[in-house]
Amino acid sequence: MARKKEDGPGGLLVVDKPAGFTSHDVVAKLRGMARTRRVGHAGTLDPMATGVLVVGLEKATRLLGHLALTEKEYVATVRLGQETVTEDAEGELTASAGAGGLKRADLDEAVAGLTGEIQQVPSAVSAVKVDGKRAYARVREGEEVELAARPVTVSSFVVHDVREETAEDGTPVADALVSVVCSSGTYVRALARDVGARLGTGGHLTALRRTRVGPYGLDGAHTLEQLQERVDAERPLPVLPLGDAAAAAFPRWDVDEEQARLIGNGAQLRMPAGAVAVPGGGAVLDGPVAVFGPGGRFVALVEDRKGRAKSLAVFA
Repeated sequence: MARKKEDGPGGLLVVDKPAGFTSHDVVAKLRGMARTRRVGHAGTLDPMATGVLVVGLEKATRLLGHLALTEKEYVATVRLGQETVTEDAEGELTASAGAGGLKRADLDEAVAGLTGEIQQVPSAVSAVKVDGKRAYARVREGEEVELAARPVTVSSFVVHDVREETAEDGTPVADALVSVVCSSGTYVRALARDVGARLGTGGHLTALRRTRVGPYGLDGAHTLEQLQERVDAERPLPVLPLGDAAAAAFPRWDVDEEQARLIGNGAQLRMPAGAVAVPGGGAVLDGPVAVFGPGGRFVALVEDRKGRAKSLAVFA
């Protein structure tokens, strides 16, 4: 029996997703460009949203579930004065209370109340499963979905500008340009909904752009058109090598050859906290640590389990 071909080392691509594309659409495009089926993404973006989508090729797909848990940053426009069934501009209007005469001080107070460690009810049209079925699928079938609140962290929620507008149905509304830095699992559309609820105006998203996922930002992102041009010119895709991707996203632990061999075989070695370096400096946070052997060889992702390294994924 012929042996199955081993995946190449692969790496990450940071894509600037266009509006109108699902995250799966982007993955499908890149499968063709990279000529591999082993492609995945970290952190779904809705079709309306644009911006940073981190895509993994080959072995790097095994990093994606851990990258999806990192901090994210967005720029968004929140329309106050109207509500929609999807909490964004793609859904049908459900209420038009208006936002005429909205005071900036009231908006800033509402935003401040949704900053920090909060309990957030996910959007009813999210991918959260209810009895094994996605919430959005239940909503599309006409069901009323109530999801439980969950803890999230909104590190920064800032209003940069507010403009009075008139909606197509004549409702006086206010469009607020905001930026958000938040933990994994935070729904920006739910923040728009909840700001509107606090103000008594209702609210929904009209634009959303993700500017960062962990250490990966728009400055290193490529559009699908740019990537296709490279393929057409027979130039390699700008893939961030697996080891570089891990070093940028996770705390780093450098080990010797024997330790690398043991960790690669699943041994749970003691983790010396002082030997772990964090990207950008600062304290070591809970979560995966990237292990590197001699010569900068990426060995594994591990996590601290009572002072010992528990392997999450082995790459060497």
